[in-house]
Amino acid sequence: MSITLLSSPLQGFTDFRFRNAFNHYFGGIDTFYAPYIRFNNKLIIKNSYQRDLQLEHNSELEVIPQIMTNSADEFLFVVDYIQELGYKELNWNLGCPYPMVTKRGMGSGLICDPEKINHILERVHKETDILVSMKMRMGYENPEEILDVFPILDTYPLKNIAIHARIGKQLYKGGVNLEAFQKCIESTKHKLYYNGDITSVAKLKEMQTRFPSIDHFMIGRGLIADPFLPSMIKNNTTTYPENRWEIFREFHDTIYHQYDAALSGPTPIKMKMQGFWEYFSQSFSNPQKTFKKIKKANNPRAYQQAVAEILKNG
Repeated sequence: MSITLLSSPLQGFTDFRFRNAFNHYFGGIDTFYAPYIRFNNKLIIKNSYQRDLQLEHNSELEVIPQIMTNSADEFLFVVDYIQELGYKELNWNLGCPYPMVTKRGMGSGLICDPEKINHILERVHKETDILVSMKMRMGYENPEEILDVFPILDTYPLKNIAIHARIGKQLYKGGVNLEAFQKCIESTKHKLYYNGDITSVAKLKEMQTRFPSIDHFMIGRGLIADPFLPSMIKNNTTTYPENRWEIFREFHDTIYHQYDAALSGPTPIKMKMQGFWEYFSQSFSNPQKTFKKIKKANNPRAYQQAVAEILKNG
């Protein structure tokens, strides 16, 4: 069975600069999900969201916008906005686990409120013709929460439901709950995508064996930690290209220069790249030592020297 690979959106990481560079140097991802649009009490779409979804920034990719909301009015506002740009699908984030989101009854903090989910989906399907897909966890407090939502979701023509096999309270700690994910498969008529801890070719194969009916897999943190992973999965190989670090260096330099041009001053670019290196470092033999070198680099020149040294040693 051929599989489809999707890039899970990670706020602060997987914007259009990253997506385009990733697609150019590594490939392997069929569809990218844009980081969620979120409002702060006003129906105004921030410039950064607007830039991220502009068609000229996504001309070579299949990109699906995403919204984080617990308001039907906000949802409808975004539908109008993205449809004007030409997008036909909007993904609804009921997966974000962070307390600053869940405490406001959004992300995975909304899964325990089936009535509100129903109200929003009812209005969206009555008032628009947008195709809706979902990104969910199995709940916030416990993995049974999603089971109470499925009867409602089953009444709508959703494109799919991507499920991260954890609960919100876990954040990214502890293992994925594969038994609970199996229960999800048995409890809904909708097409499910699997998300959670796909960090190697072997792990993907394990999930394929465990869930033979699943043919769409979403990769989040694993894709940043090892950018070669999607293409290696697609090519069914565990062998890296001979010029692995050369390719990585070109990718790194591309995003570095683009973010440096977009951000103002040395501190924002330092923090931006540090965020990436928290993941990148996982590809190296000593992640802790690798990340420490990046953190110690206090100016652009020291940073470039640290990167050169890291890549020289592979």
